[in-house]
Amino acid sequence: MTDQHTSLLHSILSRALWPALFTMGLAGAGMAFRSNAPLLWFNAVYLAVVVAIACFERAMPFEKKWLRADGETLNDVAHTLLNKGGVQIAAALGATAPMAVATVAHPMIKDIGDIWPHGWPVALQVALALIIAELGLYVAHRASHEIMLLWRFHALHHSVQRLWVVNTGRFHLIDSLFKIALSQIPLYLMGAPLSVFLWIGAVTAFIGLLTHCNIDVQTGPLDLIFSTPRLHRWHHSRVLAEGNTNYGENLVLWDQVFGTYFNPDRRPPAAIGISGRVADSFLGQLLQPFSSRGFRQIMGRRAHAEEQASTNRRKSN
Repeated sequence: MTDQHTSLLHSILSRALWPALFTMGLAGAGMAFRSNAPLLWFNAVYLAVVVAIACFERAMPFEKKWLRADGETLNDVAHTLLNKGGVQIAAALGATAPMAVATVAHPMIKDIGDIWPHGWPVALQVALALIIAELGLYVAHRASHEIMLLWRFHALHHSVQRLWVVNTGRFHLIDSLFKIALSQIPLYLMGAPLSVFLWIGAVTAFIGLLTHCNIDVQTGPLDLIFSTPRLHRWHHSRVLAEGNTNYGENLVLWDQVFGTYFNPDRRPPAAIGISGRVADSFLGQLLQPFSSRGFRQIMGRRAHAEEQASTNRRKSN
């Protein structure tokens, strides 16, 4: 194959891969939900998409230096299994926690309220639920950046120095539970059916994989609607003015509404991470936010700056 043909193939794939992988995941989820073991088969589809993304990351990476090992792969996998698997791990490795929570909790609290438009087509119900859940996810995510009590848990996700499919689920358990609560409780109160929760979980799972992928994709106008890899790379910037943007988990609707949408016409940074540091071990990373010393380590220069500002305020008073 000539260089010209290779370049043409790369150009076509870069534009087609994001919608193709997303569609493939949702199509597989639909078949899984119609089976006798929906969560088990969903996990199989999820893992198939993970493998496909991992292959394309090697074939056409966005950032070649992110292909190098960073010593965090085992911790990334452990966080994914703990925080994304929830109670399903025993049945099928790698499932998503929102699905698990909805499956267990929905029968117990389904009679709280019922103002949900059950007569709407399923696609419209899912779209409505996605917009509602996304507001909760946006609030939780933005609060986790702006409130230091919450940042101590969320910083684990931002401590990575490369983005790739394996660290998609690198979230502290407290951080994950906070997001699940704010996104799902309104839907419970409105009486949304279990099928809607499962579809929201599927959308979140596959967009999550794609936002973190290290594939050279061009998403163009999709950047105005969905949380895409390009937008999420800006969110992981070390520069606070850039990183405190694009909070949307699936959609960027609420970023557009509240003025936190950020998509300048330049390449997102390859140098990502936090000013502080997280513990080396998986257990250490789980326990670190609960101690004052661990919090100072996570905050790094940010903690020193805030302590200095507090000292200056006391002196001025």
